[in-house]
Amino acid sequence: MKKIIYFSYFLLLVFFSFFSYLFIDPNLVYLKNLYTGFVFENREVTTLLYIVLVMAFFLGYSQILKNIRMIDISSLKLLIGLTALILVFSYPAFLSFDIFNYIATAKTLFFYGENPYLVMPIEFAGDPLLLFTHAANKIALYGPLWIGLTSIPYFLSFGHFLTILFSLKVFIALFYLGTIYTLWKITKNVFSIVFFAFNPLVVVETLMSSHNDIVMMFFALVSFYFLSKRKIFLAMSFLIVSILIKYATIFLIPVFIYVLIKIVKREKNYWDNIYLISAILMFTIFLLSSLRVEIYSWYGIWFLSFLSLVQKRKTILYGSLALSLGLLLRYIPFMFFGIYDSSTAILREAVTFFPPIFLYLLIILRKFVWAKNT
Repeated sequence: MKKIIYFSYFLLLVFFSFFSYLFIDPNLVYLKNLYTGFVFENREVTTLLYIVLVMAFFLGYSQILKNIRMIDISSLKLLIGLTALILVFSYPAFLSFDIFNYIATAKTLFFYGENPYLVMPIEFAGDPLLLFTHAANKIALYGPLWIGLTSIPYFLSFGHFLTILFSLKVFIALFYLGTIYTLWKITKNVFSIVFFAFNPLVVVETLMSSHNDIVMMFFALVSFYFLSKRKIFLAMSFLIVSILIKYATIFLIPVFIYVLIKIVKREKNYWDNIYLISAILMFTIFLLSSLRVEIYSWYGIWFLSFLSLVQKRKTILYGSLALSLGLLLRYIPFMFFGIYDSSTAILREAVTFFPPIFLYLLIILRKFVWAKNT
């Protein structure tokens, strides 16, 4: 049974990786030989394929969680490594174009020598990146430390676009692995690792779309690890680094201060509540993001990172998995209609929140029927 699960999971990863290349932008001159136009000419088929793949991914994920007692540490390492290795070669812009923005911002600073917080990529007329970068008319959206970190894959690429593209994917995949290792250091619990590492939302948005949210959350979790060891300076340093990646973890400062008070009072056995409060705070900023622009699917990584440390709140964990499904299905309206504006906004929200709402209604109904029959 275990071998069947592993082999099916392997095939799913490979197929998902191939599927991503159907979304190559027609203006991406560096991969023009791989452009097929399939997704633009067959939106119904593409949407159906995506739904099937996502549902299969969650089915596989549920089977891994169900058979978690059969998974030893060596098998777990193999599965995680296999996941990262296969998907690091997927096309990163099939659901989001953020990785192109990372490259454009890095090029603004390291190639043109301009301040990316003052100069927009669109100002460099004739740059081939402008053909497929979808936010070229914006200044840098992320923290200075993130831009600094992108210098590593940028300079290792020696100016070649495809090299920096996949160097960035490898770079972010390393933070995915680092986050998993940090979770293990905190909990020494296989469930926490499996819950986070194989969550389809985390896998797709981190290893395929290569969002830098995993980098922000890696440093946040490292901060909390050192805080639990009462290494205050290191904890504060890593939290600051996390904030300077993408700002959202600034919401964790009140929790950080609260833990410091607990440490001064020499109290113990409060970490389960700390992780839950942290998850709630990150979920709050996740919801509040809709006031600025909208909720983006990859923001789910913020609260999932801390929820993976909360093992006793099964109802909350199940709800987070249902929301993870909804966040991946959030792409369906654009994939089907080819329109991403206010006309599909309500549909996107409905698709996103239907799975968790439906789940909790089932739970309430089940409790009501059980209470009525007892």
